[in-house]
Amino acid sequence: MSTLELRSIEKSFDQTAVIHGIDLEVKKGEFVVFVGPSGCGKSTLLRMIAGLDELTAGDLLIEGQRVNDIGAADRGCAMVFQSYALYPHMTVFDNMAFGLENARVPRPEIQRKVQEAARLLQLDQLLQRKPTQLSGGQRQRVAIGRAIVRNPKIFLFDEPLSNLDAELRVSMRGELRELHQRLAATMIYVTHDQVEAMTMADKIVVLRAGRIEQVGTPQALYDTPDNVFVAGFIGSPRMNFMPAAVAQQDPALRAAMPSAAAQIGVRPEHWLPSSNDKGLAITVLGSEYLGAQRLVRGQLSDGTCVEILMEGATEPKVGTVTHMTPHPQRWHAFDATEHRIT
Repeated sequence: MSTLELRSIEKSFDQTAVIHGIDLEVKKGEFVVFVGPSGCGKSTLLRMIAGLDELTAGDLLIEGQRVNDIGAADRGCAMVFQSYALYPHMTVFDNMAFGLENARVPRPEIQRKVQEAARLLQLDQLLQRKPTQLSGGQRQRVAIGRAIVRNPKIFLFDEPLSNLDAELRVSMRGELRELHQRLAATMIYVTHDQVEAMTMADKIVVLRAGRIEQVGTPQALYDTPDNVFVAGFIGSPRMNFMPAAVAQQDPALRAAMPSAAAQIGVRPEHWLPSSNDKGLAITVLGSEYLGAQRLVRGQLSDGTCVEILMEGATEPKVGTVTHMTPHPQRWHAFDATEHRIT
């Protein structure tokens, strides 16, 4: 286990700046997820940690040691890529042993490390197979095993599950969390999928346009987002936003709304039926049956669209008007700069 510290990290390609003064501390044994939309800089940041891309400015420290000028092979990091990057002509054993053989590790030690990693990843019965004889999930486990045998200080994952189908992604998320708990290792994981981030991370780093928007636990980001971007990015279905002037049509909201509020955010599951038609009037546009709940799409008086999770199987009729009010402790106010008003 190792600590990682990023101090004022910057990265430019020619005259284009893509990372703008990142400061971040990762504690020993943490599972940290970098999340954000495509192009936000999360993979570039991971590659700089790995030593595959040079820093333009700033310092990167592993276990307190500055590693800016230390090559990728000597940093003690192991990276798992999206594409698996397995050698098709080699067996599972040989793929996992390849890095150790290049480092001239004694053969008995290679055997021991590969066997241990294979048992940990449930690959011990597949060591003589070629990658073409494996499923997608098995191939990804081989790629992870290749990283484990190196006994790295820090594991780096660059969207490792994006090539898998939906069901396999869910099971692999659980396997990676269990692996983290067994190894007690420091892991940094990159994804654009906020569901992966929410279900796997000890700590989430939300990135946008090369800057950190917020760092915190999944629950902290969900319950207390710093701004409109984080509030809208974290959570599925996403948070609803409405102008403050429209929200004031609800007497309860009007009485509690801060004077600086420019817009109000309400998550789909945080609406309550309003008695005596005193809430917000919402015209039903359609709905989706989800089993235990129904996701209702509606429209406010100004044309703002909202989504509401309702209990029960009854389908509301399109065109009807229902009155709803946000849960009194679960709505958020944002000012004109899109920051949450605390």
